[in-house]
Amino acid sequence: MKFGFDIDDTLIDLRKHAFHIYNDKLQMNVGLDIFEALDTMEIHQAFGLTKEEGGKLWHSLRDEIYFSGCSPFPHAREVLQQLVAQGHEVYYITARDREHSERTKMWMIENGFPVAEGHFYCGMSDSEKVHIIANLGLDYYVDDKPKVLETLLHLPTKVCVKDRSYNQHVNLPRITSWQELPELAGLAT
Repeated sequence: MKFGFDIDDTLIDLRKHAFHIYNDKLQMNVGLDIFEALDTMEIHQAFGLTKEEGGKLWHSLRDEIYFSGCSPFPHAREVLQQLVAQGHEVYYITARDREHSERTKMWMIENGFPVAEGHFYCGMSDSEKVHIIANLGLDYYVDDKPKVLETLLHLPTKVCVKDRSYNQHVNLPRITSWQELPELAGLAT
């Protein structure tokens, strides 16, 4: 089977990582309870920033956010490694800016994610993801972003949502732990 995955906030806990960086850079101590209650993808509101201020801060910290110590979600690496070991194909489809493509790919490899040649797509808009997913003929695709998930519902691909505080309204098969994916895909032994 062919499996596709978004990266940020699907395989890695990028928003929480950025939240800690914001606390440090802004010399604040906003609690994780505030983070866990956010019903939007953007984290700037928790720090009292406007959308414009939050966008500027994110942009100024992008390299640190993307390429420092961001943690994968528990079991994400191992489950993807297991899929590849069983002969399945794993694809990564991320809307990160194209300028970050090679560094992102290398970061994924260095952090134990299985990345095969030609299975890494980076630098498209959210709306363009649907074309890549359709052209690849993926059997399963997992993402966290409601806007992206909604564009995929007409495809034969089985779409799953990675559980996050801001996507609770999405009515699709939900992954709360990466250990659930094999069973969800009918691969559990």
